[in-house]
Amino acid sequence: MKMFLDTLWMIPVFPLLGAALMMLLGRHQYLDPQEAVGPAAHGHHHDGGHDQDLRPRQGLRWLIGPLCSGFVLLSFLWSLGAVLAGRREQVLFTWVAGLPFPAFDGRMVQLTADWGYLLDPVSAVMILMVTGIGFLIHVYSIAYMAHDGGLYRYFGCLNLFVFFMLVLVMANNYLLLFVGWEGVGLASYLLIGFYFKRKTASDAAMKAFVMNRVGDAGYLLGLLFLLSIFGTLRFTAIEAAAHPLLPWATGLLLLGAVGKSAQIPLFPWLPDAMEGPTPVSALMHAATMVTAGVYLIVRAEPLFRLTPEVGGVAAGLGAATAVAAALMALTQHDIKKVLAYSTVSQLGLMFLALGVGAYWAALFHVVTHAFFKAQLFLGAGSVIHALDGEQDMRRMGGLRRRMPQTFRTMVLGALALAGWPGLAGFFSKDSILTAVWAASPALFGAGLLTALLTAFYMGRLCLLVFWGEYRGGRHVHESPKRMTVPLWVLNLGSIGAGWFAAPFAGWLGASAEPHSLGIMAASGVVAVAGLGGAYRVYGGGAGHGWADGEGGLARWLRAGCGVDGFYQRAVVLGMARGGGAWLAAWDRGVIDGGVDGAGWLGRRLGAISKWSDTWIVDGAVRLTAFCVKAASLPVRYLQSGMAQSYGLVIVLGLAAMAGWYLLRSA
Repeated sequence: MKMFLDTLWMIPVFPLLGAALMMLLGRHQYLDPQEAVGPAAHGHHHDGGHDQDLRPRQGLRWLIGPLCSGFVLLSFLWSLGAVLAGRREQVLFTWVAGLPFPAFDGRMVQLTADWGYLLDPVSAVMILMVTGIGFLIHVYSIAYMAHDGGLYRYFGCLNLFVFFMLVLVMANNYLLLFVGWEGVGLASYLLIGFYFKRKTASDAAMKAFVMNRVGDAGYLLGLLFLLSIFGTLRFTAIEAAAHPLLPWATGLLLLGAVGKSAQIPLFPWLPDAMEGPTPVSALMHAATMVTAGVYLIVRAEPLFRLTPEVGGVAAGLGAATAVAAALMALTQHDIKKVLAYSTVSQLGLMFLALGVGAYWAALFHVVTHAFFKAQLFLGAGSVIHALDGEQDMRRMGGLRRRMPQTFRTMVLGALALAGWPGLAGFFSKDSILTAVWAASPALFGAGLLTALLTAFYMGRLCLLVFWGEYRGGRHVHESPKRMTVPLWVLNLGSIGAGWFAAPFAGWLGASAEPHSLGIMAASGVVAVAGLGGAYRVYGGGAGHGWADGEGGLARWLRAGCGVDGFYQRAVVLGMARGGGAWLAAWDRGVIDGGVDGAGWLGRRLGAISKWSDTWIVDGAVRLTAFCVKAASLPVRYLQSGMAQSYGLVIVLGLAAMAGWYLLRSA
């Protein structure tokens, strides 16, 4: 077992190796664009990238999925061995050494950061969840993506995603965590935009990337405050203590978490991320990217406990997000959009728990949610696969007889999410509601309303998809075993994970509050009432409730309460029109004016320089030449260059000398 602790670095290396092999060698599986790969079973291939129009070597193509899945399985097994071996912190090398940084109080601190991994109960839970559920999603993808081109890109990016997520949850300091944080953002951009020839996919990828940068800026500023306060970013070296700047630090970390975990007002990117392949949605929504914000706050628990005012903000945002997103899920027609808004709502519940100090309950719901949400997304993918890409629930119905495996697993996952008594979601939601009731009855009411709405929209989804008569025109077939077996494995967690609440809390060093029979009864009644209400409206397999219509409220909720539209008008079009026009005027009036003014000044200075050169510099040179020429005039007359003139001068000279001599002699 000691071997696993001494080689923690191997856990993220396995998926990194898979990503490197795919990115460096994967494209060599393709020959030439003689023929496209056959149409995708789920209707996405024709919207794919340029490499999806190349003919693959069928002898190598089959190896890609199993190879990349195998790397994630090795990572899971190594993680399991390390967790069983115990706690350990392993520093590989120092990658930032003694970098001077001016603290906010005027001191100079030295930034030093190691590339090191910390295995403690929190990171142990996360690495097992990321690698275990990640492996099942990889296996599922082998069948789901079988007819798509660009397979090496897909599995390479999937492995890269797992690598960065492992770096994020295993990092022993906030700066290395930020490396994984940004890496997950990059990998999600590549996966959401996998079908990059489809404009909606490329736009969704860009939206996710840009909106996450807003939160990331807050995270980065939070790191600067932490460094100013503690002089270090290493988790085990920070001694939590009250400080005037600490609320700023935790508030900025909360902003980073809000962006990554899609809370109000930074949630619109997450529903649009459904443009990626369905297994990507399962990976992002269940066990990895969107839970990173929750993980960050749990990791910084000692700091947040010292700033309860920031916790109050987190609780308020979580409650508002949970209720609003549940209402949005209630009105969606797209099966993946229902699950996407459901994820936003459940993340709101987790933030509600974090805000009232129930950190272990939030992390417990992360774990149970990972099982049933992965199961639901993969089940939705199975339905979409069977219907050749159809995602509108109004064109489904009656699938329980045609897809019995998908039906059974998906209904169990829906019941778990709805909080049906005895299933995983019931226990984790009850843990949150118990903690919230002790902190604030008003917030408890928001949590209970969220549970009611959750049960209703999950009942609506199952009834529209599996009951009634089939309303589509396509042939329906059950998905292959490589897609249904992972669903049954995930079912085990959806059914049984909730029974381990007390051991889970003890593993994290917390104590689970005793469950109130009244709260448990209220939670169970709400789940049954929500499902019963859904059956009353949609029991025949189709319904015409207000949520299905095109009325003002339903349309407004379906559009994300107008938040996305506001960003489109105020930010995108605002920058393109008002902001763009202002920048164009600035460019013309200031930038171009400065350039033109500099050109005019240059021309004026050139003219002055030319005049000075002509009349002063050249004039001085010409005056000197004239003076020399005038002074040399007598000499020039003597120096004629004619021999007879020189002879005459010699004779005259001799005559003069002779005359002078004769005169002296006389």
